[in-house]
Amino acid sequence: MIPKKILLCTDFSENSVPARICAVEYAKTFGAKLIIFHVVNSRLIGYPEFEAKIPVDMAMLMQNIEEGVREELDLLSNDSRLDLEDVEAEYRTGAPADEIVKFAEEASVDLIIMGTHGWSGLKHLILGSTAENVVRTAHCPVMTVRAAGAS
Repeated sequence: MIPKKILLCTDFSENSVPARICAVEYAKTFGAKLIIFHVVNSRLIGYPEFEAKIPVDMAMLMQNIEEGVREELDLLSNDSRLDLEDVEAEYRTGAPADEIVKFAEEASVDLIIMGTHGWSGLKHLILGSTAENVVRTAHCPVMTVRAAGAS
């Protein structure tokens, strides 16, 4: 299978850099479209279903978060366009693994590439693994790229 659309999932951390490098190389090699995707984790800021009922300061916080996300996505997109012609950036708010899988289906993505933190033990139990959940539930191949020095 040669991917025509590659979904790069990023949390903007240093841990996601190796996955971004890999995704750009794959997209370049296969002539694929690269979609850079971020999910604003609603568990960390409240639930978007209650948006109409949230206080003004919470709405302002959400607006600031979305502006920051758009700026980061623009930076990554522009950087990726140095090597690729077809780059798009998208974001959503929700549970990261669920939103990644849902978007991948909607966009007919052929390959998902994402980084892992490499956590194990209690840290993994408490924080969970978005990558693990995506691997288990996605309807297309998922490549996970472990962060350098992850333990």
